Amino acid sequence: MKNIEILWVDDEIDLLKPHIIFLESKGYILDTINNGTDAVDMVKNKNYDLIFLDENMPGLTGLETLAEIKNIRNNIPVVMITKSEEEYIMDEAIGSKIADYLIKPVNPKQILMAIKKITDKQRLVSEKTTSNYQSEFGKLGLLINDSMTADDWINTYKKLVYWELELEQSGGQQMDDVLQMQKNDANNSFAKFIKKNYQNWFSSDTDNRPVMSPNIFGKKVFPMLNNDEQVVVFLIDNLRYDQWKIIEPLITQFYKVNSEELFYSILPTATQFARNSMFAGLMPSEIEKLHPEYWLNEDDEGGKNQYEEKLMQKQMARMGIKSSFFYDKVLNSEQGKKILANSSQILNHDLSVVVINFVDMLSHARTEMDMIRELASDDAAYRSITQSWFEHSTLFELLKKLAEKKIKVVITTDHGTIKVNNPVKVTGDKNTSTNLRYKHGKSLSYNPKQVFEITNPQSVHLPKLNVSSSYIFAIGTDFFAYPNNYNHYVSYYKNTFQHGGISMEEMLIPLIIMEPK
Repeated sequence: MKNIEILWVDDEIDLLKPHIIFLESKGYILDTINNGTDAVDMVKNKNYDLIFLDENMPGLTGLETLAEIKNIRNNIPVVMITKSEEEYIMDEAIGSKIADYLIKPVNPKQILMAIKKITDKQRLVSEKTTSNYQSEFGKLGLLINDSMTADDWINTYKKLVYWELELEQSGGQQMDDVLQMQKNDANNSFAKFIKKNYQNWFSSDTDNRPVMSPNIFGKKVFPMLNNDEQVVVFLIDNLRYDQWKIIEPLITQFYKVNSEELFYSILPTATQFARNSMFAGLMPSEIEKLHPEYWLNEDDEGGKNQYEEKLMQKQMARMGIKSSFFYDKVLNSEQGKKILANSSQILNHDLSVVVINFVDMLSHARTEMDMIRELASDDAAYRSITQSWFEHSTLFELLKKLAEKKIKVVITTDHGTIKVNNPVKVTGDKNTSTNLRYKHGKSLSYNPKQVFEITNPQSVHLPKLNVSSSYIFAIGTDFFAYPNNYNHYVSYYKNTFQHGGISMEEMLIPLIIMEPK
């Protein structure tokens, strides 16, 4: 690591000799000067790592010198030092993007701490975060092994995402492989839990069933309407919990999070099933039975989610909800601009639901476009693109606009997604569904040990196209590949983001309830 080079500018620099000697004894290289004009010249000729700048100097003042320095090298961190505690001076300095602000008299340890905070912060945070994760590694392993209930797994997944984001933001990359191994172990154990319990959740005794896709509006949204509150629901297709945590700091500038929950997406964790289930308040086979005009099976022509508004109206009528209702779907930026321009439609209804399709489109584009594969090469990059999109989206603009009103806002999703890398061979007839994470058909051939199989779809309220229909679901990071043209198929889909199967990322999804600050 190179030595840190520091410029210290103070008209009484000779009085600071003990401080200079102390810092040099710590390995720092210091240049000193007693006026702003010469300091500006020195910055022109040398790229310092840090500058200490006295605010009260004859000639060029500290603030004037700061402005000159920022014009030359805008990225040099500057620590302003002053005898004055005048608020306007602090405001001017902070507004000029100083790195820190110290009040005289300063002692050597204060100066040392300021240097470390600015020049060594990333390394220190990375080392501390890595050390903390290493200490927690064993506890997380026990937590994974001891997770026996639906709530246990929600808690486990939240902790894994916490450490994933902590290590990412601290730059602690040396633990990436260890964390990935722990996530894979957790997903394998989670799949065993789902295999053991999922079908039982749909037996006559439903007391142990967690909150799932059909329950969201009935249990979480409609009660707010009953309290005469105005509610806007943004359903961001394919939004994972880690992606929510990345955009959360942007949103909490304007909103207070009242509730952050995870709920279980139904299987298959695919839009046709999970989102229709949310809007209808019913499981897929119940939709097919009660509202056959609004349900299309996979081999039927037409969009599989074109009746969401109708299904929501049916659910509201069934539950006696008489509130006014508005629905819209945003598939591109032009539609986003349109709904932003016509936001009065949202303000004029008790319940508004807006479906946002960007994240789902991103995951599909990553599969099909080499450029997007490069931009979203891993989970961290996938999160970063999501954050960048959100920050510049019409959704964010709409949220800021709604923050001016006393309206509750719900952010949720229909399912998540996972990066797949392990092909599992499966065969079926020409009518078998094409999804990579689940298959539905009557002539499926597979290794039962590698999948979660449901041979009686009606037991979990899934449509059954014929007598011998069954469903199989991929687990962890597996994806289904056909033996025909196997190598091409595997190479095309390996390391792409997919959904439809069993993983924490796909099934444990966010439900956020907020109100404006």
